[in-house]
Amino acid sequence: MKTIGLIGGMSWESTVTYYQVINETVKKELGGLHSAKCILYSVDFDEIEKYQSAGEWNKSAEVLAQAASALERAGADFIVICTNTMHKVAPEISRKITVPLLHIADMTAIELKKSNIKKVGLLGTKYTMQQAFYKNVLQANGIEVIVPDDAGIEVVNSIIYDELCIGKISAQSKAAYLRIISELSNKGAQGIILGCTEIGLLVKQSDTTVPLFDTALIHAQNAALKSIEQ
Repeated sequence: MKTIGLIGGMSWESTVTYYQVINETVKKELGGLHSAKCILYSVDFDEIEKYQSAGEWNKSAEVLAQAASALERAGADFIVICTNTMHKVAPEISRKITVPLLHIADMTAIELKKSNIKKVGLLGTKYTMQQAFYKNVLQANGIEVIVPDDAGIEVVNSIIYDELCIGKISAQSKAAYLRIISELSNKGAQGIILGCTEIGLLVKQSDTTVPLFDTALIHAQNAALKSIEQ
């Protein structure tokens, strides 16, 4: 079994999901008392968020690259960044390590193609929705990506940072997300990417008929499967 190196803490709420899903997947696949071999490096999200807000992505890249290097030295066979947004600096992190980095958008694209999704709505932080680093991976796989309008982007982003990242779950916010999901579906989206690892804490597949692709679950499950592949 390979050892998974997890860079977590962004936020710690969703990192819990990663740890749980990775271990559940290993147990399901191998049975008995099996659990995942993993090492967690949890960063201080406040530091990362300040760099995000200031546009100092190079500084956040340095922090995460140091974390990845530490995980490699500790014995990790591959690296998983337990968040969507910070994949913006995935290339910089990859250059600092010699082990593979399992990219969340690559894993999501594979799942979308399995479901024959050609046009998808993307929800996430404003960085993920507005910038190219995430959408480019999906578009390179032949998938058209649409996002909410400017007002919708602001609603989605503020709920993530002001509520979900601190563990606050609101019925009003869930209703706002479901309205935005419905709007994207009406614009032709065949499914919705929950492109922030916190969103799955708020919105579940049972809340809507529109297919949801929870990137935290997809990423964690694929990390677990990679760790046990022969």
